[in-house]
Amino acid sequence: MATRGTEKEAEEEQIHFQNVITAIQQYAPYTLAGNNRRRKDIFALPRQDQALIEQLGYKRKLAEVDDAILANAAFLNQIVANPEIFENGGPSESEAEAEEEGDGFGESLSLDESRDEARLGDGEGSSAPHNHPHPHPHEHSHDHLRTHAHGSHSNSSTGQENTRRKRRPMDFDMDKVRSTLKQLVRDWSEEGKDEREASYQPIKEALLEHFSDIPMHERHNFRVLVPGAGLGRLAYDVAKLGFSCQGNEFSHYMLLTSFFILNRTQQMHQHTIYPYVHSLSNLPNRAAMLKRVQIPDVLPSDLPPGSNFSLVAGDFEEVYGRQQGGEADPDEPSAGLWDAVLTCFFIDTAKNIVNYLRIIHRILAPGGVWVNLGPLLWHFEENTTSDPSIELDLEEVKTLAAHIGFEIKNECTIDTAYVNNKESMLGYIYHAAFWTATKKL
Repeated sequence: MATRGTEKEAEEEQIHFQNVITAIQQYAPYTLAGNNRRRKDIFALPRQDQALIEQLGYKRKLAEVDDAILANAAFLNQIVANPEIFENGGPSESEAEAEEEGDGFGESLSLDESRDEARLGDGEGSSAPHNHPHPHPHEHSHDHLRTHAHGSHSNSSTGQENTRRKRRPMDFDMDKVRSTLKQLVRDWSEEGKDEREASYQPIKEALLEHFSDIPMHERHNFRVLVPGAGLGRLAYDVAKLGFSCQGNEFSHYMLLTSFFILNRTQQMHQHTIYPYVHSLSNLPNRAAMLKRVQIPDVLPSDLPPGSNFSLVAGDFEEVYGRQQGGEADPDEPSAGLWDAVLTCFFIDTAKNIVNYLRIIHRILAPGGVWVNLGPLLWHFEENTTSDPSIELDLEEVKTLAAHIGFEIKNECTIDTAYVNNKESMLGYIYHAAFWTATKKL
């Protein structure tokens, strides 16, 4: 675990965390206001056009959108009902006792690891300071575009000053809340199974193939790391296979939500959300927009007896890459102790891909396996926060991996969507790179 930073950093982290809580709490008024704008727009039309719109039942549709937004808000408010368990760097005493009994997260859950913004799951309709550009000229960003700038993480004096006071949520923040709802579809619903398995199944099969000589009852001796774990489903699935698995995630939106799903859910289909009500574009019909999704599709507590499953909060490089004088930090014994690292839509979150691959190589045990699937949508390309960004093409990434000490095998391209509404008139398909790589002895 990373040590607590300076007092100033801790203050900035706390304010950022409170801004996340505020954004989730303000989802309903913020989103309802946007829907109310549509009502106002009706009255800007000529009377005869208003009459035609009325005949279509458009106002009734907007009322149904309001109801769906309120249902989403009720669910989101449960997630932040008890945020104090995170505020002091980890679960409360009662939470720790539950964890020792094998309930959900392990002891590693903490939210004071890092403040570097840019992770999985920013998306739809963002008007954030920077959206990674996509060749499609339409102004609505697709679901795997990530925003990178955050006022509370700016290195400028103005940005640092802004961290000392909470701010009103902006569309940047709401974009993350909306994206979290769609991430729930991908990771924890029956509707998301096809998309989820297109990415996760090849990774799990490669993991099982690498350890095919290990009987099921001995898999718990092998440690698997899933950086950029998002809402935790891949890490959960790996633990379900019997491996000792740890997920690592940075986003507070992801961490709060995954904690709620894994530790506060007692039955399948316990919660109902409406993830597609935030945009009325590219919809074939009203049902596609108002689609209700029940989560989770599995019982989160249904893991093998004695399972070792945990999530660690923090920046991947800070949590697993700390070194002293070129050597591994003795207080963070990660070097050589991970038998597998699984990266899914993750490596393009790097500012410095060299360091990402170096860390993965260092923490793997000799002969350990790195399984990767994803695109190269470099998160910090053209960022507005003065962060560095090294943007390699696929061949360069593979050549770099070989230089660092990986032997890449079993390469292929896998077509997959990412938090996509299957019923939308618009969708994006990634031609994702897949490989398994072993650490050279």
